[in-house]
Amino acid sequence: MPRILTIIFILLLNQTVFSQINMQNTVDAKAFLHEYLTPLGESLGATLNNGWYNTARPHRFGGFDATITLNVLNIPASKENFNPNSIENFSSTDQLSPTIIGKGNGATIEYEGEQFTMPTQKSGMSFLPIPTLNFGVGIFKKTEINGRYVPNYKYNGGFIGKGEISMWGLGFKHDILQWIPIIGDAIPLSLSLQGGYTQLNTKINIIDQAVNIDVRAMNINLIVSRNILILTGYASVGYNSATTTFSAGENLSNLDSFNIGDLNFDLPVSMTFESKNEIRANLGLRFTLAVLALQANYTFSEYPVTTIGVGVSLR
Repeated sequence: MPRILTIIFILLLNQTVFSQINMQNTVDAKAFLHEYLTPLGESLGATLNNGWYNTARPHRFGGFDATITLNVLNIPASKENFNPNSIENFSSTDQLSPTIIGKGNGATIEYEGEQFTMPTQKSGMSFLPIPTLNFGVGIFKKTEINGRYVPNYKYNGGFIGKGEISMWGLGFKHDILQWIPIIGDAIPLSLSLQGGYTQLNTKINIIDQAVNIDVRAMNINLIVSRNILILTGYASVGYNSATTTFSAGENLSNLDSFNIGDLNFDLPVSMTFESKNEIRANLGLRFTLAVLALQANYTFSEYPVTTIGVGVSLR
């Protein structure tokens, strides 16, 4: 599971060559990197906010489940490019240049009377898969505590460099119908409030370039589900939010500073960007056979996500 995450970050970030122009203005550096990196941060945040549930009904006291999920985000085509002319102090005859997740020829851009060329990216990403190990346990008052985890994984990618990746999260699910007299016991549905927080941490050293990507994702949902024999259908509406921190070039000399194509950032780069806070909807189906549970659902949002999972569940 962690190896998939490692491959994703290596493919996304290993796109640099020797620089020709040094940028020493922190404001301009952050403005430029914001346009180039934002789709990556938003994609990671949207993906991490999925896979928390497959029913609205919480476990009974002592009930538990353990589920492996794969959240696959379909990256919108509009996020594959950015317009250099939309960034203050930058201009270009090219209207589009690939973002970190896009592909195509890099634009030639003018900055302070000099020109630099963004790298040509031969391959992009149309989807982003992130696996998680999720678990839940029932406590009092029809409440369930949830968690997710990917243990710290260190790797050595040879010429690419060394790094480590880890992820954890905490959440809850609480039955709402129990607080509605008469009606709550009469309708054949489950209705719950769910919330979750996920933190992904990466430390990567790519060709002498120190790069950290840390993502903090939060979501809250209202879930309704209906169980018929071995099938459970569920739907939800909710709120999605994430914050991504990117840092590079720390503790490096001018010869080894962070660069993208011909553009060299002759300073430590650190920036935080938030995904768009948005309302989202989700539809899913769970198939249960004894203690084995299979699930599949789809999240409707600006960054749509498909989730599949398999696990064991004891109510």
